[in-house]
Amino acid sequence: MLPGPAARSVIHGDNRTTTAAGAPPSRLRAFACTALLCLTLTACIGPRPQAPAASAVVPPPAWRTALGNGEPIRADWWNAFGDAVLTRLVGQALADNVDLAAAASRIDETRAAARLARAQQTPTLGGNLPSTTGQTVSPFGTPSDAIGAQPAVTASYDLDLFGRLRQASRAAQAQLLASEGARDTVRLAIASGVASNYVTLRALDLRLAVAQQTLAARTEALRIARRRAEAGYTSNLELRQAEAEYRATQQLVPAAQLAINRQENALSLLLGTNPGPIPRGLPLDRLLAPAIPDGLPADLLRRRPDLFQAEQTLVAADRTLDSARAAMLPNLALTGSAGVVLSTALANPIGVFSVGASILSPIFDGGRLRAQSDVATARRDQAAFAYRRTALVAFQEVDNALAGVQRSGEQAVALGLQVDALAAALRNASNRYRAGYTSYIEQLDAQRGLLTAELALVQARADRITAYVALYQAMGGGWSRDDVAATQR
Repeated sequence: MLPGPAARSVIHGDNRTTTAAGAPPSRLRAFACTALLCLTLTACIGPRPQAPAASAVVPPPAWRTALGNGEPIRADWWNAFGDAVLTRLVGQALADNVDLAAAASRIDETRAAARLARAQQTPTLGGNLPSTTGQTVSPFGTPSDAIGAQPAVTASYDLDLFGRLRQASRAAQAQLLASEGARDTVRLAIASGVASNYVTLRALDLRLAVAQQTLAARTEALRIARRRAEAGYTSNLELRQAEAEYRATQQLVPAAQLAINRQENALSLLLGTNPGPIPRGLPLDRLLAPAIPDGLPADLLRRRPDLFQAEQTLVAADRTLDSARAAMLPNLALTGSAGVVLSTALANPIGVFSVGASILSPIFDGGRLRAQSDVATARRDQAAFAYRRTALVAFQEVDNALAGVQRSGEQAVALGLQVDALAAALRNASNRYRAGYTSYIEQLDAQRGLLTAELALVQARADRITAYVALYQAMGGGWSRDDVAATQR
């Protein structure tokens, strides 16, 4: 077995500095025998370890929540909500978001690393120009100056017999693709974050409107209660109840305004700007419900950028393992130089050259290379399990989003009917109270119930739209490298 290159036997081929060409046959035979011996020893590194069977990804045959036939989606899926302001905000975020710019810089880093790995496979060429000066004395005692120079060109090349450098280059290329997948994952998260935060902002606007409308109604109810109490028609108890209800509604307005300010600041951060007001488009109840994306669970493995990233990370780890195993095998390197000797002491320049080859084979290194190979194997297995976990999370997110679209829609319909019923009950209670048939507490209970139901309906409508956003994000947003490039142009 060949442990590694920490201690290597170095067998040199013909390495001469001369003006003549040709090499002794005995040296060539020795070099060939040594190369044959090294090739024979390559079987000692053992079989290539396979990825654990438990890391295999088996997609489910269908989604748990079936919502009927869907439609294909594109990368610019946010246009389906029908709000031009939302479309403009998403475009601004994709252009100015800081996290996306950082992800693009990481792509530049991995692209440079990939170029560096490819450069390791090419020959290197250099030059040098040593010079000397000195003084000599002739037999007759006459001093003379001697000036010499030996310009030369040197070259070296690693033949990479067993693919150590080639596999390292492939690992770097896969890592570059993984960084592009990471960038697209960030891009999808930013678009989804802007859409969901914008929907939340419009829901807060509607909550504020409901609170202000209810406060206006409470103000009128308080005015009537005060007038009735002053006239002696009712007791001060009803007046205090009306005042308490007015104060309870009054505090909802600044709470909603504070939430709006914070939501605008959160959106400003996604847009890559300083905190400030956010333009508004359609109200919450006029945002369109986009089509349900189609596709089976197996299709999801090619539709999400984070799965593409995890897949390419696994490929990079696999190629790194191959490179680490190839480092345990012999290596052949070629070197050469050519130059000319120039000196004032010579009548004519003298041409010189050097051609050499060396085979470096691991003999004993205390198990360093074997340990490096084991480390690469363990990291490959970790990447395989990470890919499986990413796939499981993706399946879970899609099913959760599908269920969210269905259940939040059902909840919004039920709450809408409840609001209608409570509004009718409030009208009846108000009429009965004015006619003197019931006490104020009956009208008060109807007002409280209606306010609670209206706020719940606003939240249910927001949840329904954000469930669509979550579904599009979970389905990969129609991600493909062509679609991403199209939306960036």
